[in-house]
Amino acid sequence: METNGATNPWTGKKIFTTGEAALVCKVSQQTIIRCFDAGRLEGFRVPGSKFRRIPREELLRFMRQNGISTESLEGDRQRILLIDDHADTISTARLAFERDGRFDLRLCSDAYDAGLITMAFRPHAIVVDLGLSWIDAPALCRRLRTDAALKDIRLIVCRGPATADRAIDAGVDGVLSKPFTGDALLSRLIPMLGLDADTESGRNHHSRTAS
Repeated sequence: METNGATNPWTGKKIFTTGEAALVCKVSQQTIIRCFDAGRLEGFRVPGSKFRRIPREELLRFMRQNGISTESLEGDRQRILLIDDHADTISTARLAFERDGRFDLRLCSDAYDAGLITMAFRPHAIVVDLGLSWIDAPALCRRLRTDAALKDIRLIVCRGPATADRAIDAGVDGVLSKPFTGDALLSRLIPMLGLDADTESGRNHHSRTAS
């Protein structure tokens, strides 16, 4: 299914029927109904009928929680996986991405979740803290570059200067020194992902940082 604004039937749709939600999630309508009735997928019933309706944000929450790709709803949003356990870094990244408006952020801080989310979420870029004890930058690079399904994922590592040198040798796409600002993160990711810095989101971003 095409996901650009011209052909994606879900663009701008705010409320979904259970049948539509099933198409978006690529599951049966009965699965959606069961999740709705069990309280795992929230929404409302049409007054005077048995019909269920699901708000867009709730459907997105359900999809993310269950590892279902949101591309059919979000289309051109860039998927970013941040592997970090520092509250300040997480907050900085989240605010930067929300401000720009073109990114879908997932978070994790352990190896098991990182592997699961990478395979289910298929991020366009991974931003990882080399300070995590289990991170092996060369091994991570090799995994991304030799797996046909993952080879196009961009990898940015975050750490101090000495570690950054080793990371560059490992073949990563970029290095950020911590602590970094939201502007620094965006300025690295935007050209790396081929985004236009002069889109409406980009202009809004620059006007806010300049004020």
